[in-house]
Amino acid sequence: MNMTRRFTLITALLVLAMSLMVPAAAHAADKPIKVFILAGQSNMVGAGVVSYDDEKDYNGGKGNLVWSIEHSQSRGMMKHLRNADGSWAERSDVSISYKVDGTVRKGPLTVGYTQFGRQSHIGPELEFGHVVGDAFDEPVLLIKTAWGGKSLFADFRPPSAEGPTGPYYTQMIQEVRDALKELGDRPYEIAGFVWQQGWNDMVNKEATAEYADNLVLLAQDIRAEFKAPALPFIVGELGNGGPAKEGSGMAEFRKQQQAGTRRIDRALFVMTHDFARDPQMSPNPGHLHHWSGNAESYFLIGGALGKAAVQMIKPQP
Repeated sequence: MNMTRRFTLITALLVLAMSLMVPAAAHAADKPIKVFILAGQSNMVGAGVVSYDDEKDYNGGKGNLVWSIEHSQSRGMMKHLRNADGSWAERSDVSISYKVDGTVRKGPLTVGYTQFGRQSHIGPELEFGHVVGDAFDEPVLLIKTAWGGKSLFADFRPPSAEGPTGPYYTQMIQEVRDALKELGDRPYEIAGFVWQQGWNDMVNKEATAEYADNLVLLAQDIRAEFKAPALPFIVGELGNGGPAKEGSGMAEFRKQQQAGTRRIDRALFVMTHDFARDPQMSPNPGHLHHWSGNAESYFLIGGALGKAAVQMIKPQP
């Protein structure tokens, strides 16, 4: 083949390829944003320490994210969290919206979307976002709505339960609607609701006894609010402290979590107690209620919740 004919053929192939790519790219841009609602109390807010390492308050940095990437059991799974230059990675295909103290923080997924200040802590949202971002071609939006020290029994009490609706249920719904409104005319699909909560109900016997019923009603009311009767509902175990002693308040509460989840169609219960780490190898040894501030724990919780969401939306053969 002479040079002129070869050049003409190559040019024609390039034009054909570009003509095929343009509609595909336009179609990808039209795909609805996959929206995940991440809700709950302080362990959804997140207390995993990123880099604080002073000896007095943070145990010399043991168990923080910087340490965990190099030394934890999960170090081989955590490399994607940092860039080659040591800066924290950001994902352009996964964004997050989180209202803290009246101000909405939004942007690409990275470390620092907690109530404690920029880049100082992480919650489950970090690895959750990486897992679902890797699984779906569509852009992903995480709407995080969580507050510390809140119960399902009172604060998040769903409208279908007897008694007054919890003020934080109402606020949660409003924050989700406000974040969706910010999308304007962009198409979206609410793809999943993720619930990580329970400490305040666990320490109250009346709240524990009612938890399964309230969890069922929460799923029912959330689905009704967003007109999504088959919305995947994912419940993270209150796994703080690792395996629970039989007969303890923690053991009873976990049974109620599981029992409630089993009564909800299209719901998954995610075990997390295996993610507990030695408090003495964690930044905040005395903070059992916050997984001792261990970043690996929060990383693993987020990953497990994310895998559950993917499993429900994209079931494997």
